[in-house]
Amino acid sequence: MLSHRGALADLRAWLSVNFGLLKRERTPASLGRGGFVCQDAEMPPRACAVDPDNLARWCREQLGSPPAGETFRSGHLSAVIGLRLADGREVVVKVRPDAPRIAECVEVQRRLFQAGYPCPEPLTGAAPLGGDIATAEVYVPGGAVLPSADLAASVFAEAFARLIRLAPSPAEMSTLAPAPSWAAWNHAGDSLWPRSEDSDVDLDQVSGAEWIDDAGRRARDRLRVGESGPVIGHCDWLAGNLRWSDDALLVVHDWDSVTADSEDVLVGFAAALYSTIDADTLATVEDTRRFLVAYGRARGRDLSADERQRAWAAGVWTRAYDAKFQHAAGQPITSLSENEARERLRRAG
Repeated sequence: MLSHRGALADLRAWLSVNFGLLKRERTPASLGRGGFVCQDAEMPPRACAVDPDNLARWCREQLGSPPAGETFRSGHLSAVIGLRLADGREVVVKVRPDAPRIAECVEVQRRLFQAGYPCPEPLTGAAPLGGDIATAEVYVPGGAVLPSADLAASVFAEAFARLIRLAPSPAEMSTLAPAPSWAAWNHAGDSLWPRSEDSDVDLDQVSGAEWIDDAGRRARDRLRVGESGPVIGHCDWLAGNLRWSDDALLVVHDWDSVTADSEDVLVGFAAALYSTIDADTLATVEDTRRFLVAYGRARGRDLSADERQRAWAAGVWTRAYDAKFQHAAGQPITSLSENEARERLRRAG
């Protein structure tokens, strides 16, 4: 599990409902004065901190109906709250610290939904809730975590190619910067690693696991060569963020992970992060190779030699970042091994 990824932790909300984990139904009274008392010791503080009176007021103002009940509450970087409104609608409200990029992420999601892409329909823009910002979208339940194993590379790649094809141009957006930390290989400053959104730890000051720093540095240096114009895509293409109906894509979640970067970089992130086995196991070297081939087929043009190398380098960088974070947190390093880093860097040229 990539425990530092707030995006994946946020999606535990949908996992909880769809698979019966942490599921709980709360009565309207639990949303009244006095507030919801969080009794789940494993629930992150941010998920517990949203004031129910403020939430009810926000729903009336932004959605035209107060909550009648709460179906789930989870989250990490964001509080993710499932609500049944008094008018019968099932919605998901996400509450997180304010940032200019959030409104633009919602706009990208809205345009993709209007273009027919399978993402939840946004119901609001980004509107203040307490000292944070909140958005609401239609709740989309169900779906399998993975497609058929023998088709995973193809359908994950086809879904990603369609997303990039339908997404608006970066020139149409105000700003999607800064990118989430695991995608911020070109962050401002001279340091190798950006700061994580949910930690005050400076990864550049964490000693040890020199092979991780070396892998990240070599990948970053390769990415600085041959950069092309940006497109908009999803930088957290983890299995936990997608749901399938047989082998057809049902829905993509976590639209806070929209960012703008070179197409080969975004494809490289996706090819390194998706899974053919389970939601907690990342792509093997062979899985990544298959994804890159399938992506070229899906977009109607094979990746050039330079695009392939940069895609491999992007995958090394994001997984090395995760590995460095895991090392700093004293967790087992599961995102990347030294041997795998060496092989992926070889393919990155």
